[in-house]
Amino acid sequence: MEKFTFIDLFCGIGGFHQAMVDLGGECVYASDIDADCRKTYERNYGIKSDGDITKVDAADIPQHDVLCGGFPCQAFSKAGKRLGFADETKGTLFFDICRILKHHMPKYALLENVRNLASHDGGNTWRVIHDTLEELGYNVIDEPVIFSPHYIGVPQHRERVFIMCVRKDIGKLPPFYFNIDKIPTCSIDDILLDDSEIEDLKSYQLKDHQIEWIDNWNEFIQNIKCDKLPGFPIWADCLCPLEENPFFDEMDRLPKWQYNFIIKNNELWENNKEFLSRWLPKAKKNKNFFGAKAKLEWQVGHIDNPNIWEHIMQIRPSGLRVKQGTYFPALVAITQTSIVGKRKRFLTPRECARLQSFPDTFQYDVKKPQAYKQFGNSINVALVSFFARYMFGDKELQHQYSRAVQFPPNERQQTLSLFPDMDN
Repeated sequence: MEKFTFIDLFCGIGGFHQAMVDLGGECVYASDIDADCRKTYERNYGIKSDGDITKVDAADIPQHDVLCGGFPCQAFSKAGKRLGFADETKGTLFFDICRILKHHMPKYALLENVRNLASHDGGNTWRVIHDTLEELGYNVIDEPVIFSPHYIGVPQHRERVFIMCVRKDIGKLPPFYFNIDKIPTCSIDDILLDDSEIEDLKSYQLKDHQIEWIDNWNEFIQNIKCDKLPGFPIWADCLCPLEENPFFDEMDRLPKWQYNFIIKNNELWENNKEFLSRWLPKAKKNKNFFGAKAKLEWQVGHIDNPNIWEHIMQIRPSGLRVKQGTYFPALVAITQTSIVGKRKRFLTPRECARLQSFPDTFQYDVKKPQAYKQFGNSINVALVSFFARYMFGDKELQHQYSRAVQFPPNERQQTLSLFPDMDN
């Protein structure tokens, strides 16, 4: 596939485009319903994208070798009834991919979706998609391939389902194997800008009251006495005698998970009364210490001399989430992004671009909220390239992700105990 043409459905800001052009492809058509994404796409690639693909006649789309699409996936209401693809996918955007595939029959299709696609509706959704593509004339790997950028060294945990389709007259796809124990080491430093490189650095830095608020939680994590640092959510309102707990009168009606969290928070209080009696009044003086920000999710595990500022943070509806500073959690389509603890600032849009493997020449939206949203919705460029190469028949890559390499004979006994159907 030295030279080929492709179309870019649900194109967003061009994650598929960037990878396919780098592999020698020429984009002959693009479509996305989001007007702001279409502007960013045109600014970078010089192509005016169509809007709503459901209103586009397949005959009006140019002939192409590869169809690309990170399609939104609504529920398949008739999944599992085996009525044929038209009945089971109609009303979903996957149906639009199918009608375009049926009309043009390109050699290849590369599709992407959220991880939940693999298990949605007890696996019926995946079976409908797989069988539909097979019915249309494409070879597809039987099981959904779930993969993340950090599996190839890009420091972002972002598991997605990738669907590689090869027209049956072109060839077959070898099974894809991946050993989770062989994840390479990641470093967030690979994508971070030096602070001196950031224009308007102050707009990304934490404010004094935010630093004070996080410092309060840092004091908590460094002084709390327990067998191991708490892996359950810390709710400041529940660090009190049980009878003073705001949920006390309804505890017998609470869901089990919430009841357990309250009990664990109460036990933490009972074992740390002296410290918490001093810490809580001080923490509550900070204007940030309310609602979700009066909650902590420590996801680093038990370590000696813990220090929040050595890790990555997110401000979540469930609280201040702290994770090890090895790779970032998945970018999401909101303006709020991760805090780099050692820099005491938020990620910049350029760093988000790097997390999605866009080159530094990529021109993102000048409106920061839009830029964060668009990168959160995008596909990772490096993974598009990775799976396109696998799909196109890259022998070296296919060998690298074969069973023999990923699970050599001396490791297979343990593997088979985890996946008993592996040889079936």
